[in-house]
Amino acid sequence: MAIWLRRSRSLAHYLKAEIGFWKVPNQRSFLNPCFFNPEKSSSTTLTGENYGNPPSFLGNSPTLFGSRRFESIKSGREELDLEDENGGHQNQAMDFPGGRISFTSEMKFISESPRERIPCYRVLDDDGLPIMHSSFVEVSKEAALKMFSNMVTLETMDTILYEAQRQGRISFYLTSIGEEAINIATAAALTPHDVVLPQYREPGVLLWRGFTLQEFSNQCFGNKADYGKGRQMPIHYGSNKHNYFTVSSTIATQIPQAVGAAYSLKMDKKDACVVTYFGDGGTSEGDFHAGLNFAAVMEAPVVYICRNNGWAISTPVSQQFRSDGVVVKGKAYGIRSIRVDGNDALAVYSATLAAREMAITEQKPILIEMLTYRVGHHSTSDDSTKYRPVDEIEHWKTARNPISRFRKWVDKNGWWSDKDESELRANVRKQLLQAIQVAEKAEKPPISNLFTDVYESLPSNLCEQEELLRESIKRHPQDYPSDVPV
Repeated sequence: MAIWLRRSRSLAHYLKAEIGFWKVPNQRSFLNPCFFNPEKSSSTTLTGENYGNPPSFLGNSPTLFGSRRFESIKSGREELDLEDENGGHQNQAMDFPGGRISFTSEMKFISESPRERIPCYRVLDDDGLPIMHSSFVEVSKEAALKMFSNMVTLETMDTILYEAQRQGRISFYLTSIGEEAINIATAAALTPHDVVLPQYREPGVLLWRGFTLQEFSNQCFGNKADYGKGRQMPIHYGSNKHNYFTVSSTIATQIPQAVGAAYSLKMDKKDACVVTYFGDGGTSEGDFHAGLNFAAVMEAPVVYICRNNGWAISTPVSQQFRSDGVVVKGKAYGIRSIRVDGNDALAVYSATLAAREMAITEQKPILIEMLTYRVGHHSTSDDSTKYRPVDEIEHWKTARNPISRFRKWVDKNGWWSDKDESELRANVRKQLLQAIQVAEKAEKPPISNLFTDVYESLPSNLCEQEELLRESIKRHPQDYPSDVPV
């Protein structure tokens, strides 16, 4: 049955606006910090359901304006008869597979780039002062001090273990220097029941959840106490106890995996979500695109956190994509998204808390692009001074340091002092050095662990391989580490 609506010429003119069937609200209204504070306005909530609604004077007819889910194909045609400027009538919309689409007589291609870049949500300026009219989730003194202490601990651990690799005591290491706020503030916004699928630059999430310095050291040294039984490279942490999937070196594989994990939580009606991390380079992998589309279609409660730190090893973002960063890719797949200052701990905490709430209550995916900078080298196998200027690195290490910025805010609240920090850094350093000594002296896993934990009963081909390995060690003992039990 056709639905006939007549409106004035002004309405018809309005519907021919340059963007879509109705004018899209300014992106700033969605990314405005007030979006995250329901106390600031009675008309906005954490769910964001009001985002994208049509102007109130146009009414709420479902035939004119779709909800967040497209309606299925209906039998027959529903047409809008709108008076054109010459007094005639034109059919303006029709149902197609996937939803209702409006028509236009103007041939116009969508621009490859927006006129303005998506703004970045921020709470603290570089001096640690709250930006005027900014809105964020209040953080208690206890929580703020734990966040700051964990950020300092992570920085100290990175520095010492990096030095241990340079001394030849471990084979590999990778730091999170410059990205401590993303690590700790996102972890603080989650609950222990939320499942984390990391990339490899998020050890701070484990630290926040209670993973000890001794456990970190055991993994890096690959001793008998390592939960991975020495099979993984250093920094490939994992913990069943802390709902933290083991790190995988392959890029972006965790993105579609997170959808499956999130969908299982949805089926079990769990009050939890899945959070997965990845870098800007990971968005060039097919798994990123497949994963986002999968999550959107299945409406999985997963929060995607992209650490856009400017570099995928030596590849800058200018050679990674031509879009306005990563945040716009969420919209392409029908995923609510936000861009956040990843060096602002309060902004990161507030945005992650809001994203988690939306993912669980609305059962849908959320994408957060955290803008930051990788201050350290990609890993101990990399020398980043070969492809980026030293003064650029130093600028981000000092002027844009996330720990220093958060420290200034904590100071202004009267919660911290130089004496407190000196004692904290000295204590963490002492604990870590002791943990390294213990890990280094601990017995290595036996050779047999190379072949277990895959099959219930070892197949004949693996039995043969194990026998050959043992014979090779006996013939050439000088070529194998002497501290590995045979």
